[in-house]
Amino acid sequence: MSTKDFFNLFLIISAMHGFLFSILIFLSRNGRKKSIVFINLLILVISLNNIQSWILVKNFLIKYFFIDYVHLPWHFLIAPFFYMFLIHYLEIEKRSKNILNLIVPIFLIIISIRIGFVYFFITSSSVDVVFLFKKYSVFEEIFSLVSSLSIFLYSFHILSKREKLFTRVISYDNLKWIYTFFKLGALTYIFWIIALVIIVALNFEDFTFSYYPLRILTTVLIYWLGYQSVIQLRVLNEKKYLRKQINTVLPIKKEITSSDHYSTFNKVEESLNIPNEVVYDILEKLEDFELKKKYTSNKITLNSLATDLKTNTNYMSKVINYHKKTSFTNYLNELRIHNIVHQLQTNASIRRFTIKAVAEEAGFNNASSFSIAFVKVKGMKPSIFVKKLDNDDSKKLL
Repeated sequence: MSTKDFFNLFLIISAMHGFLFSILIFLSRNGRKKSIVFINLLILVISLNNIQSWILVKNFLIKYFFIDYVHLPWHFLIAPFFYMFLIHYLEIEKRSKNILNLIVPIFLIIISIRIGFVYFFITSSSVDVVFLFKKYSVFEEIFSLVSSLSIFLYSFHILSKREKLFTRVISYDNLKWIYTFFKLGALTYIFWIIALVIIVALNFEDFTFSYYPLRILTTVLIYWLGYQSVIQLRVLNEKKYLRKQINTVLPIKKEITSSDHYSTFNKVEESLNIPNEVVYDILEKLEDFELKKKYTSNKITLNSLATDLKTNTNYMSKVINYHKKTSFTNYLNELRIHNIVHQLQTNASIRRFTIKAVAEEAGFNNASSFSIAFVKVKGMKPSIFVKKLDNDDSKKLL
């Protein structure tokens, strides 16, 4: 199989995959949400662009529909659809510009110009229609590139400079996956610029190979964004639900009560070399820390907690080690795991949630660290624990 044949096969497979993916997204539970609708449209126009390129390369239908001249510049819509997805995902659409009001009319004008070109020049013998159309197509694509890149940069500006507008979303999603998209998107624009430079340098002659890297990267990038957005939206909804539920968890059993008083610490002062009143104060504040579920934040460190409780890290570490019988890290992880275990035991619906959503709402940075901590506390993986709970529930029903 030649490189050209492989590329053509890639185009048609990616287009069919894109159409199938669009249908599945549309039929999914979240398929009608505005953010997902725009991601779906973005995937759809990429798929249409790829199948159109495949038809052009294979010369199908050309003598019937003049498709070589009136094919649609779908690439013009990619960046606008991504921008619309972004502002809806960040929930700032009411405070942002709807650029589709500008882009769609321009897109229709471009199509009209192409149709006009066919009407006025297709039967003309006085001009080199093919060369003229190639030249026009390149200038049209340069205009599309400049427009697309402008929207892309403006979208990045919104994401990186206007965080105050979407603090609610940031509390659930760190948006790293969108930043990754921007990095890959920047690489895509570089390939697009290179392809256009090659075409212009060759005096507008076709050089299909210059677009191979661009087509492949764009397709992979868009599908990756589609999968990521669907997954992230699910995680976002799960985390919102979990956060409400966590606030209703029964409080952790108190380690110290006011009735214990200072006499409890007579011997503690000698071993810790900390005044009794300081130890008692730290334990009371830790009790409040536990009851208010502050440990579900993944930004807590020994230093930040000591600062919040108005003591120093040395005292904090010693008190936790002595009274909690464990290290600070294990103390936090045990609180988090016991909290989530209670959720899993009392609310069967969250057993179907993604481990990413459960881990991050529990207070962990990622699913891996959550699983390691879970095994350490419960002696089994989260998935096995959930399966055990499901089996126990089934037996009760019998």
